[in-house]
Amino acid sequence: MSGGRNVSHCDTAEAMVARNGADAVQAVQRACRLLRAFQREGDVLRLRDLVERTAMHKATASRLLRTLESEGLVERVGAVGFRSTIRGPARTTYRIGFATRGVDTPFSRAVTESVERAAMEAGFELVMLNSHRSARTALRHAEAMVREAVHLVIEFQSHERMAPLVAARFIEAGIPVIAIEIPHPGATFFGANNYQAGLIGGRAMGRWIKDHWHGRADAVMLLREDAAGALPRLRVSGMLAGVHETLPAVEQAQTIDIDGQGSLEKTFEAVRRRLRLGPPQATAVLAANDPMALGAIRAFEEAGRATRCVVMGQNASQDARMELRRKGTPLIGSVAYFPERYGDSVIRLTETILAGKLVPPAMFTRHELVTTGTVDSLYPLDERLPQALSTAAAP
Repeated sequence: MSGGRNVSHCDTAEAMVARNGADAVQAVQRACRLLRAFQREGDVLRLRDLVERTAMHKATASRLLRTLESEGLVERVGAVGFRSTIRGPARTTYRIGFATRGVDTPFSRAVTESVERAAMEAGFELVMLNSHRSARTALRHAEAMVREAVHLVIEFQSHERMAPLVAARFIEAGIPVIAIEIPHPGATFFGANNYQAGLIGGRAMGRWIKDHWHGRADAVMLLREDAAGALPRLRVSGMLAGVHETLPAVEQAQTIDIDGQGSLEKTFEAVRRRLRLGPPQATAVLAANDPMALGAIRAFEEAGRATRCVVMGQNASQDARMELRRKGTPLIGSVAYFPERYGDSVIRLTETILAGKLVPPAMFTRHELVTTGTVDSLYPLDERLPQALSTAAAP
């Protein structure tokens, strides 16, 4: 890169504006933010890229860029590009292990793609292995990550019973771990606040039963995924608690427990078998993820009992959002987890850990209830960009 200088970004910017006195401190800070936005040597960024990375007003960023260019700290590339002329101190290229469960559901795909994208933007070398939801493969991959001598591992496997064995490999090797959705001993957790997400859905279910079924349900069907372990099961516990909190009378209703194995097909078969055992009942269905919610709906519809069930999902997947738009659907809502944003949060956490800073033991995604009345306002682009915006199906 022509005209490169071996000086730090902020020292150079400070020297540039020092003559303006104390009032220039804010300008120094903003100039530093702009220069730091060039994350890798040779980065060519547009004004809009810099605005996005710095959260700076467009006019302010444009004015500072002109000043930095006049001082030789930034150069133009083509008609709209900018490149920093500063060579900072040599930067370690970190190798990050990413053990993904696969891309077999929209949720898993959204998480995996978001981690890949965020790692690339941060300049990390990502060593990615896909277990395809196999417990044995997840353990082999942990051993492979140790051999690869990665600096940190992001674990996104789906078997709680394997978590202690997987974590032990990394603890022995002194490799820090971030665990997505399934807690691992000694790891920093990132994912759903499962009980809180459950409460949001359960309270909404209770309100619906009160308004539409005169506060009465004959049965409450709980759809779990036992293999995922205790933490994801808190979603169902939270939903049940939310219903009882809003509608105490429902505690007298029959409770039906089904392990749907996280799958639409498995849930469809299990609920179909259950419906053959008894007469129609007004049933509130609380599902730990959207595929199981959709499987239950299909079973009730096949049995001609769609008007006798009401369903709450978790994840607000694109399939669930499409279902919410279908006229007459028994699905009244699903709680969003925004997995397409996981990567940004996880990679920021990665950078903090690698910098040797303390982090909390657990960090959570944001949750929001999506209903038939709010789905279009929350996801207005679904019809236009269905694949790009596919977001959730289930941990």
